Amino acid sequence: MFKVSDPISTPPPVFATELQQLVYETFARLGIPFERVDTDPGLTMEDCQHIDAKIGVRIVKTIFLCNRQQTEFYLYVTTDDKPFVTRDFCGALGIPRVSFASADKLWELTGVEVGATTILSAVLPQSAPVHLVMDRSVAESEWFACTDGTPTCFVKLRTRDLLDRYLSSRPLNLI
Repeated sequence: MFKVSDPISTPPPVFATELQQLVYETFARLGIPFERVDTDPGLTMEDCQHIDAKIGVRIVKTIFLCNRQQTEFYLYVTTDDKPFVTRDFCGALGIPRVSFASADKLWELTGVEVGATTILSAVLPQSAPVHLVMDRSVAESEWFACTDGTPTCFVKLRTRDLLDRYLSSRPLNLI
């Protein structure tokens, strides 16, 4: 059975990564309320369904992409049920074809490993060159839920708090 805790409104007592600590420090500094659940590693769609049921909102899908030269990187947030179509993504942004970026670049630029990709990594200084892209339907949702930078902790916050406060200093493309 996949383990998911009851919702908790305080940071983890011990941080697993530098990013995880920075996420909760940023929430506190900006006065952003949140709920989180501790889980077994949430790596599959089935795992996320268990998390969704406990946290009360669907977890977003976050994809890390790059151009062929690996000089431009994109963090794309979309719904879990929407298939990723390269042509549509590139057409909406007016960019050449993209593909999935390497796990090494994911770690280098966002401070996370595969399975923990999150837009919350935008607070890291090294993520500044990464283009943030969000599906319009996600941006228009009342609630937003994603990993906190680890595959074993998922947070829920108001989408407006994410967009207007947490990401206020970063450009965001809506598609």
